[in-house]
Amino acid sequence: MQKLWNAIARHFFRTLVSLLIMAFFLAHALNYLRWSGIDALELLTYDARLNILLKQQPPAFDRRVVIVDIDEKSLKVLGRWPWRRSSLGDLVDSLFDHYKINILGFDAVFAEPDISSGLSTLEYLAQEQLKDNQDFLHVLQDMRSNLDFDQRFAKSLRNRRVVMGYTWLDAENSTSGQLPPADFPLSALENSFSQPYQALGYAGNLHILANASMSAGHFNSYPDNDGLTRHVPLLYGYDNKLYQSLSLAIARFVLNEPLTLDLSSPQGVQHLTGLRLGTRHIPLDPHLQALIPYQGKSGSFPYVSAVDVIFREADPALLNGAIVLLGTTAKGLFDLRATPVQEVYPGAEIHANLITGIMDGHILHKDQEHWELYQVLLSGLFMITLMLLLTPLWTASLAFLFSVLLFWVNLVIWQQYQLIIPLAPTMLMLTALFFFNLAYGYFVESRNKRQLTSLFGQYVPPQLVNEMSENPHADFSMEGDSREMTVLFSDVRGFTSISEGLEPKQLSRLMNTFLTPMTYIIHDHRGTIDKYMGDAIMAFWGAPLADAQHARRALDAGLKMIEKLEAMQPLFAQQGWPEVKIGVGLNTGVMSVGNMGSEFRMAYTVLGDAVNLGSRLEGLTKQYGVQIIVSESTRAAVPEYVYRELDRVRVKGKDLPIKIYEPLGDKANISAATRQEIENYEQALQHYREQAWEAATQEFAALAQAYPERKLYNIYLERSRHFQQSPPSTNWDGVFTHTSK
Repeated sequence: MQKLWNAIARHFFRTLVSLLIMAFFLAHALNYLRWSGIDALELLTYDARLNILLKQQPPAFDRRVVIVDIDEKSLKVLGRWPWRRSSLGDLVDSLFDHYKINILGFDAVFAEPDISSGLSTLEYLAQEQLKDNQDFLHVLQDMRSNLDFDQRFAKSLRNRRVVMGYTWLDAENSTSGQLPPADFPLSALENSFSQPYQALGYAGNLHILANASMSAGHFNSYPDNDGLTRHVPLLYGYDNKLYQSLSLAIARFVLNEPLTLDLSSPQGVQHLTGLRLGTRHIPLDPHLQALIPYQGKSGSFPYVSAVDVIFREADPALLNGAIVLLGTTAKGLFDLRATPVQEVYPGAEIHANLITGIMDGHILHKDQEHWELYQVLLSGLFMITLMLLLTPLWTASLAFLFSVLLFWVNLVIWQQYQLIIPLAPTMLMLTALFFFNLAYGYFVESRNKRQLTSLFGQYVPPQLVNEMSENPHADFSMEGDSREMTVLFSDVRGFTSISEGLEPKQLSRLMNTFLTPMTYIIHDHRGTIDKYMGDAIMAFWGAPLADAQHARRALDAGLKMIEKLEAMQPLFAQQGWPEVKIGVGLNTGVMSVGNMGSEFRMAYTVLGDAVNLGSRLEGLTKQYGVQIIVSESTRAAVPEYVYRELDRVRVKGKDLPIKIYEPLGDKANISAATRQEIENYEQALQHYREQAWEAATQEFAALAQAYPERKLYNIYLERSRHFQQSPPSTNWDGVFTHTSK
């Protein structure tokens, strides 16, 4: 958490803009701001999810609803639409009497009388020219019932489970036919958020047909802005009343359940969540629309040609006990819709999907519990956190995985709970946040990084420049500063003789081959290269970035340089070059660091007594026959290492004596034999400093014999023998003074 707060402080402006982007999408989720572009994108994501889920399911073929189709075949046999009502009566009789269907719904309206029989002309003659012709009047009386096609059609409808269709009009005072009884008063929605569609007129069925049928329902639907039909208003407003749709009316009679408004009153405000048909909840949006639960493309329900029904050539098993919808797929009859699942989709099949969805309780419902708000909020905070803490590559990878997970969870919620949580606003917000931060990083942070690189790039390893660029509020000035640091000096042993034995080009290749891996090691341990001095390297730790582990990293780097150089000896031999050995000196202390020099040449370097001591320690490595020497302060800063105390010395230019040490490695990795050697050495050293010369001589002689490669033991053996013959003064402090560098 502390790392996150530090990142927010470093990137305050970027965080602020990111939060403002998230706030915009939160306002959209709360309907305070609506952007049509987001809504259009949401429609696309809705369609994509719908089609993905349909592809995951086996092809649906619901036999509960059968569509009797006024298709091209029927039009070819029975003529163009509208047909004679007598033919429709024959169709109804055949469906109920022969095929024993359950209920019939008409996806059509019969608002005008059928005069195709010529009965109106005969009636006119009976009242005018032939009113005195009794034979004509007698024949007309016998023919009237057969020629009144509307009456014949009404007779077929009467006492049967038939639901008629009708349509609402936007033309004011345009009415025809008869409306069914209203289902609810409009006042039932008073003080609620619901805003049902309001009609100005209607085209209903003829009175004789409306009265003969069991009920009626409208078949209006409104496409979204992109022209696709996704909803159907189950209740429609007219003259302060609410009227049901055709699909709802049919489902009510099939289920034989009471219909009520499902109202809730959160925080005292009445809110319509949907309809309740018995125990089934039918969710509605504020316009009292239901989402169409598409089962698949056209053909998800069985189709039967209308002419086959009239001539009783259809399969009885298909129609027996079925819910039947009379509709059309003929292109010239204009009952084809554009839908998310298919560009050309029969209107009757839309009703079929709604009927089965209501019966199964599988009507999709949109989020009304502000799940979108929580989704936007949590996703935005997650994305902002990622971008503050991780690199762009990791952010992009995790953001992609998070988006996939979010999409998958959204699909599961859709499938399991029929809940539609808007996805486009969240996805668009994630995209906007990512590209804003990408652009900000490129144009702003990369500029800061370039500035830092121009200042420190020639001294500091790239990873430190990256860290510096991530903390733009820190002061990385090149002006002088005083702080505790660790300095390292390394020098090639016998460089003069090496250089004299090689050609200039060979010497150059040798130095490049040697210095390159040494530099990598220093950089890998977060060190700063001060300068190359021929065969020597000077580096320091603790600037320009403060580093609490500067001594440990410097010591690790020094040991790694020695180890790497040993591994490179076969390469030198292969090139015909001499063996290369180095001495390394390290000291920890307070130093001055900054850009120093003249107006002609500047260098970012360190100065001070602590720096000079580091250089002196490197020079002492040859005197004691070791490859690395550290000061007492460096030893104290890295207590987890085992050290061999080399001596108490006064170096040139220093009056106060210091202890110098050879680091042997981490305590956990030191062998028992080495520990025993150190113990024997420390005992001999104690005798030496107590001026017990005989004991010291014997012990150092034993060590020199056991470890002939150790120059140190021979040094003390010679000193002990010397002092045994010529004892020092009484104020001897055991310090050895070096008079050369």
